[in-house]
Amino acid sequence: MAAELPSKSPTIVLIVEDDTLLRMCAAEIVEEAGFAVIEAADADAAMALLESRLDIALLLTDIDMPGSMNGLQLAHAARNRWPPIKILVVSGHVRPFELPQDSCFLAKPYQTAALVEALCTLAPPLGHPYREPSNVH
Repeated sequence: MAAELPSKSPTIVLIVEDDTLLRMCAAEIVEEAGFAVIEAADADAAMALLESRLDIALLLTDIDMPGSMNGLQLAHAARNRWPPIKILVVSGHVRPFELPQDSCFLAKPYQTAALVEALCTLAPPLGHPYREPSNVH
């Protein structure tokens, strides 16, 4: 009997977008590219997911959102607390001057190919590195 190769789980992308239709569209594109998707409507929900899960490898966040912080603040908070997470910031209104280290920006409206290319550059769709729990609160 041949040995089975270990199966790799898809890289998990947390999509943070307050516009439901845009979030659904982005989720469909990301899933079709081979990633697994978790969705959040705002930064507060995203932080709760980041705090409760260790398998999120990539954060895709819009900048303009309601709540206690915008997407750029979320990106900086994620970088500070969970440095291994890859970050893609998107916006149709604001071009950020200070992105978190090792993150990328994509202007909206983005083309499907540009979004997939940015995600694949940040993290391949299959497999993700283990992320140590953060001790910083």
